[in-house]
Amino acid sequence: MMTMSRLKYILLLAVIATTMGAKADTDRSRRYDYFFMEAMMEREKGNNTAAFELLRHCVDINPKASEAYYFLAQYYGVMKDKGRMLACFQRAADLNPQNTSYLETLAQAYIDNGQNDQAIATLEKLITADSDRADILEMLGQLYQQNDDYANTIKTLDRLEQLEGKSERLSYAKSDIYPRQGNKKAAISEMKKLADQYPNDLNYKGMYGDVLLMNGEAPKACAIFQDILREEPDNNHALVSLRAYYEQEGQQEAADSVTLRILLNRNTSQEARVAIMRQEVNDSEEAGGDSTRVLHLFRQLMTLPLKDGDLPFLYAAYMEMKKMPEDSIKTVLDRVIQLSPDNAPARLRLVGYAWKRERMADVISLCEAARQYNPDNIAFYYFEGMACFRQDDKARALDIFTRGVKAANPKSDPSLMADTYGFIAEIQARANRMKEAFAAYDSCLQWRPDDPFTLNNYAYFLCLTGQQLDKAERMSQKAVQAEPDNANSLDTYAWILFLQKRYAEARIYIDQALKNDTDHSATVLEHAGDIYALNGDIDRAVSFWQQADKAEPGNKLLARKIKQRRYIKQR
Repeated sequence: MMTMSRLKYILLLAVIATTMGAKADTDRSRRYDYFFMEAMMEREKGNNTAAFELLRHCVDINPKASEAYYFLAQYYGVMKDKGRMLACFQRAADLNPQNTSYLETLAQAYIDNGQNDQAIATLEKLITADSDRADILEMLGQLYQQNDDYANTIKTLDRLEQLEGKSERLSYAKSDIYPRQGNKKAAISEMKKLADQYPNDLNYKGMYGDVLLMNGEAPKACAIFQDILREEPDNNHALVSLRAYYEQEGQQEAADSVTLRILLNRNTSQEARVAIMRQEVNDSEEAGGDSTRVLHLFRQLMTLPLKDGDLPFLYAAYMEMKKMPEDSIKTVLDRVIQLSPDNAPARLRLVGYAWKRERMADVISLCEAARQYNPDNIAFYYFEGMACFRQDDKARALDIFTRGVKAANPKSDPSLMADTYGFIAEIQARANRMKEAFAAYDSCLQWRPDDPFTLNNYAYFLCLTGQQLDKAERMSQKAVQAEPDNANSLDTYAWILFLQKRYAEARIYIDQALKNDTDHSATVLEHAGDIYALNGDIDRAVSFWQQADKAEPGNKLLARKIKQRRYIKQR
């Protein structure tokens, strides 16, 4: 038998142990709270590595701390560790199933990971905890539909309807799902209920007709559309649906008649008119391309008070496709600009017509106006500058080109940018502002690095100044490699070799230049004479000089070379 004193001793030890355990739990809780707060502070500071390590220490201290798992999951997500992320979100939700934020985040993580079944199960838990969440029911409905679970999709839509009340959106959604279950009658019944509930709303009546048409009840649908139009002749919904009915029944003439009614209907939006005409153009082309009917529709539409230039622009594009007279197209494009002065493609087409007819004043006028509405479109600066250049107004051309490259952006057309810089370089070079010309050529090559025309011109002007002949030789060689039959490029390369005193090589390339020079250029012929002279063939040199003099008389230095039968360096 245990003595009383022994029993008291054992009871005392139990009390001490319990007290020590409670103290240990309290210490662990304090340690957890300390490290969790430290983790949140580091998170706020943006010290994410420190926060992550502190959170890991937190779950070591307290494996039942849901909030630590929740924040850890976010860090695993950033680290693209989907497995650990999902595990931590799941652990947080398991530890605190009443926390709807945890459940919602877990569901979204499942959705992002393509785990629809797990997401559905989580969302069902969430909606059980918070039955007023319409957004969660929306997500559930989408997931059930993605899983082809139409029965549960309908059930979820019913739950939404109980929450929000009957609506066009939900009724139409259900009427779309029922046929997938093979239940067309239910689809029709659903929309009929909505139409009956709101008998004075012709929109719902029209939707009921649409569902009838889609589910094999075409005659009934047609009768409904006709009823609506008797009550409201300009009801656009009913017109569009009636047109679909006639097309479905193969009654094309009746469908065409309704199409015209829709297009001329005051309730039809501009966007809808454009969409219909695009479809009419496509249908016409697929049927053989007879433009008579389409042009008739466009002409009818041009009599309407249009709000913008989209419809006439489509008309102009169709006219161009059908190769109609440019004057007729120009008239329509002028209408586009009147309605939409910022329509850059329409203005560019007008610029193209004016350029084709060499009406440079019109080009300048069109581009000046366009730049007010499209200040960063390099094309308008380019064509205006080119028109000024063609009119021999180099100063104005340079001003326009310079403004153009300043207004450009990284999305500007590289080809136009390169050409614009190329013209700037040419104008500067002709004005003997070689520093500015070379800078422009460098910019040109940034936009189009391997352009043989630019490489040749840049190299030629470098060699004229006697500067950077090695650079000029490299660029000229690239131009020749790109266009081995180009007489200008061959002449430039030959002349650079000549200036480098590589006379034998220069003769090879000047012979190729002469072979490809169909214009019998005085410059090429004179260069040939100079190169042959320093190759020791003075008779051939004089012959080339004489041909050059005949091609371009009045060159005093050339006359001296012929008279003295020797190469004379130009000073």
